[in-house]
Formats: sequence, structure tokens, C-alpha cells
Amino acid sequence: QGPHLEDNIILEYGTPRTAVFAHMDSVGYTVGYHNQLIPIGSPQITGKTKLMGVDHLGPVICNAVCSEDGDVTYEFGRAIGRGTDLVFQVDFIEDTEFVQSCYLDNRLGIYNALNLASVIEHGLIVFTCREEHGGGAIPLLSKFIYEKYGLHQSLISDITWVTSGIEHGKGVAISLRDAGIPRKRFISKILSLASECGVDYQLEVESSGSSDARELQASPYPIDWCFIGAPESNVHSPQEKVHKQDIYSMLKLYEYLIAHL
Repeated sequence: QGPHLEDNIILEYGTPRTAVFAHMDSVGYTVGYHNQLIPIGSPQITGKTKLMGVDHLGPVICNAVCSEDGDVTYEFGRAIGRGTDLVFQVDFIEDTEFVQSCYLDNRLGIYNALNLASVIEHGLIVFTCREEHGGGAIPLLSKFIYEKYGLHQSLISDITWVTSGIEHGKGVAISLRDAGIPRKRFISKILSLASECGVDYQLEVESSGSSDARELQASPYPIDWCFIGAPESNVHSPQEKVHKQDIYSMLKLYEYLIAHL
């Protein structure tokens, strides 16, 4: 089994020099035995949380309940079919400064890539699957894009975390490292172009966390990468929150990078 090329979406423009990766999958739960919910990726809930999905009997909107010891079960008027995938029910909130919703990771990464599609002249936009749960798409995709296009540089359009060093409203985060360490020469080129662009940005240095870049770095193909994304709080929860100014910075920096890399 595993991911197939057709599970992913590749948009080609002109003569590609750079690929932009944005993952399409989300965290959530799979229905197991006796009302048990098994996590997909690392969803974060407390108390009761609304989930939704569809099983063989029709639409499902249920409560997920997290116990003190971390076990998650569902409450619903009937048994939900085993193997049914459930996701957070959307409750979108917007004010003058912030947007808040489930799955801003990675709907905002996808939004950024779609915005890029309106201005890009040369490049690849790659929408990937399975980033949140084990990966597997990138080895196939890296082989395909390197052998077909000879492409050797990429940007990861994803959403990062607000931490002690990364704040809301201070600009898009350019990651100097997470669990993986990108090539210094490529990062230096990114930082030089970011300074030319003039948008607000923050430098992220973390000891953990990963993205589609994890498998790019592990692949046998020499494709440089840099993770660039707006930071969010309440990660992998129904209330992910991102500052609008950071989204704007992300959009503008990607437009500049795809034109100048």
C-alpha cells in the first residue's frame, strides 16, 4: 500500500527551479473498539470536544471525551462504525488581529500555496498527503521531481508553533532548524532574500518538530529545504490561532522567494 503519486497534487509552472510543499492531511481520530478513539497524528483536546465524520450509516457529530489519564472515547447515540475517521468540528472565529479555527495547520499552508499559484511564473507547487501521520509521500515525490525536473531546492509551506522565542504578530518564522538541520548555504540565501523583501520575519531554532522536510532530508536526492510558516498557538487543537500580520508576511515572502530563488 502506501501513498501513490496520484494521491498528491503537483502543479507545474514554466521552467521550475523551486518546489513549494504544502501538506493536505489533518490530525484526528479513528474509531476503535468500545467507544475508543485512536489518535491520527497528535490531536490535542481537553474535556469534551465536537468531532465529525461519516460512517456506513451516515453523518456523525459526536463528543470526544478525554479522561484524566489521557484516554479518549466518544459519546454518540449509537455505535460508530469501526475504522471511521473523525475530525474536529469547525468553529471559525475572526477578529481584527487573529483568525482561530481547527486545522489552520495546514489549511493556511495550502492557502499560501494557492495564493502563490496566482503569481508564480516558474516553479512547482506540491500538495502532499500523510505528513501528520508517519509520512511516506515525500520519498516518491522527491524521486519524481528530481528525475523529471532536476530540481534541487524547496520551501515547506506549513504552520509552526508560538514558543518562548517565536511570538504572535512579529512576522513569518524562518526555521534555521528543528529536528532536522537544513544546509547552511541554502538558509543563508533565504535570509538574504528575506531581508531584500522587507517583510517582518522571525528566526526559529528548535530542537524538535518536523515536517515534509524530514523525509526530504533523508531522501537520496540532493534537494535543499527551508521551513517557512506563520506561527500558531493551541497547536493541533480545535482552537488553533494565528495572527493576521504573520499570514500576510508569509504570503509576501513566498511570492518574493519563488520569483528570486
